[in-house]
Amino acid sequence: MIDILYNESNKNLTVCSDGVELTSDFLVNKWVNLINPDDREVEKIAALTGIEEDTLKAALDEEERARIDKEDDCVTILLDVPIIEEDPENDYYTYGTIPLGIIHKDNYLVTVCLKENSIINDFKYGRVKNVETQKSTRLTFQLLYAVSTKYLYYLRLINKASQRVQSTLEKNMSNDAILEMLDLQKSLVYFSTSISANDAVIEKLNKQSYLKKYEEDQDVIEDASIENKQAAEMCSIYREIMNGTMEAYGTIISNNLNGIMKVLAALTLVLSVPTLIASLFGMNLGGIPGEHSVWGFGVVCAVSFILAVISGIFLYKKKMF
Repeated sequence: MIDILYNESNKNLTVCSDGVELTSDFLVNKWVNLINPDDREVEKIAALTGIEEDTLKAALDEEERARIDKEDDCVTILLDVPIIEEDPENDYYTYGTIPLGIIHKDNYLVTVCLKENSIINDFKYGRVKNVETQKSTRLTFQLLYAVSTKYLYYLRLINKASQRVQSTLEKNMSNDAILEMLDLQKSLVYFSTSISANDAVIEKLNKQSYLKKYEEDQDVIEDASIENKQAAEMCSIYREIMNGTMEAYGTIISNNLNGIMKVLAALTLVLSVPTLIASLFGMNLGGIPGEHSVWGFGVVCAVSFILAVISGIFLYKKKMF
């Protein structure tokens, strides 16, 4: 999918209609946004902008790392952006990251992403103010800032989901709740890695002259750096809390299992006493009290019961029950 975004006379960001013919001159000072483009769309944008096809396809690899590449007059910025993933097998959301490519060449600005995401949609539907496509450097820094703030937002959602799952686990140690907690923990690992990689990219853009910056642009990228560092700190705190929580629940489960095993062992000892006595007197060796009396069986049962009770009291005092 190809979206062409530009500013109207009132400076509102607008998406070009599908019927517009795309030319090299038409794309100047406009924002070209590619979402999971096919080969035909990549070839078309590459021919119009002069950007290499491999450069446009770099962000379509889910394993691509965040980095900055500069070749001649083409600057490629790859970031990891957060996304919400829906799992049809579960009734809860998981979180992950995918690459977002921001490519500058001459007066062209192209973004490429494998999936539609909320960050681009915030710009596309006017939820981000003061966006001007002809100021491509500032727009790039605004995208960096939006990515950092989106991490903060999703981290808060993860924290709320974690608190909800913890409340569930306090009432019932269900496997579904534990699996959801593990998925949240995995999401934090992805976030932590991606935020660290993005921080390196932001620092390079802030310190080196990959893109021409004005004073207002410098303020935006510094804000993006601050937000990204705050996201990294929050992610680290939430990871430590969640790791401690999972270890605590693992200890609780282990203690509960040990308690059950202790009770079962005590019951086995108590029941083994009458079993032993019945086995001894069940042998055809004679000597059963009241062997020729109707009370013989009752005497054996009474002795077994008394010894079992004594064993139970002894084990109870040893806190086996």
